Amino acid sequence: MVEKTRITKIYTKFGDGGNTVLVGGEITAKDSERVEAYGDIDELNSIIGLALVGLTSKKVRNILSKIQNDLFILGADLASKKNVSVPRIKKNRINWAETTIDKYVLEVGTLKEFILPAGSFAASTLHIARTVCRRAERKIVSLGKKEWISPNSLIYVNRLSDLLFVLARYENKISGQGEIFANFKK
Repeated sequence: MVEKTRITKIYTKFGDGGNTVLVGGEITAKDSERVEAYGDIDELNSIIGLALVGLTSKKVRNILSKIQNDLFILGADLASKKNVSVPRIKKNRINWAETTIDKYVLEVGTLKEFILPAGSFAASTLHIARTVCRRAERKIVSLGKKEWISPNSLIYVNRLSDLLFVLARYENKISGQGEIFANFKK
């Protein structure tokens, strides 16, 4: 069990010089690749919070709540070096994402055409979350070329973008919005 940390003060003034402290105490620049990567994960978590506002499905609400907790773990994972003991994304979370994707693909059917990232409020927000997730994935790849990252972090983010895509499709289906197909004809 990880001990809960109490936040007693919101500002520290430490970051005023452009630096931050990683989990474990190492000081790094706020624009480092590691900070960029976990910053995108934080943004993704916030967008998922926005998607929760307009959801139709209680099942998707439950899934997104689990994802938000995973993203906190992933943020800690990315904010720490290999020798720091923090919760890390485990293989079972990747397996859960894959199983959930497979389940919802059965609900929405296989994709035969390109769809636009649109539809209901929740689906559109999930599409935004998917694109932020892909950006985070690119940042994690870049970071992994220079520094250690937990191998499961990259795999989880890759699966998560697919899961967000399928959940957006599902939300459009159950909201009655349906999918909006790309029109390549002029």
